[in-house]
Amino acid sequence: MQNLPLLKTDNLSKSFDYELFNSVDLTLLSRQSIAVMGRSGSGKSTLLHILATLMKPDSGSVEIMGEDIYSLSQKELELFRRKKLGIIFQSHYLFKGMSALDNIKSATLLSETKLDKDILEKLEIDNIINKRVGDISGGQQQRVSIARVLSKKPKIIFADEPTGNLDRATANLVMDVLDEYIKLNNAALFIVTHDIEIAQKSQKLFVLNNKNLSLR
Repeated sequence: MQNLPLLKTDNLSKSFDYELFNSVDLTLLSRQSIAVMGRSGSGKSTLLHILATLMKPDSGSVEIMGEDIYSLSQKELELFRRKKLGIIFQSHYLFKGMSALDNIKSATLLSETKLDKDILEKLEIDNIINKRVGDISGGQQQRVSIARVLSKKPKIIFADEPTGNLDRATANLVMDVLDEYIKLNNAALFIVTHDIEIAQKSQKLFVLNNKNLSLR
């Protein structure tokens, strides 16, 4: 099966008080995972936010599935993000007063998909799914947030330190589930992490350093 480009960037740059990066060219294929590492403040999360349609670059373009995303209206962009993309943050952003199951179902309702119970079993949260989010551990909450994203059936998953709060065994479990997901669904994974062991699980590893993104 041919792996098709799902995401392409051309000459991306971004600055705040100082220039974070420039001339970033990147291609992400279906069934491919890419990890980006770099020192704190190098712009890793900013790059992820730009690719995930959350922040416009200063210059350059981002094309996702043939769509120049920053040429879309805000309403079109929000719909595109909801239907096509999944974003995993280190903070869980769960509704604490709701059960884990209701948190996941809220995402499936918005994206008009069905709950995949296999994902719950693979992430080993099927036994706590009816508990209130406030009554489960931080690691379980993180896996619930990942299940919520995967239940949307995104074509590209953007993950910002998705295993930062997990023990090694659970982190490896999560990465195995994400890897299996992208292969089964012809999807792709873009991950930002400080964890070299997690980064090395990706098919390509880049380093953001001195304003440039380079293949390690």
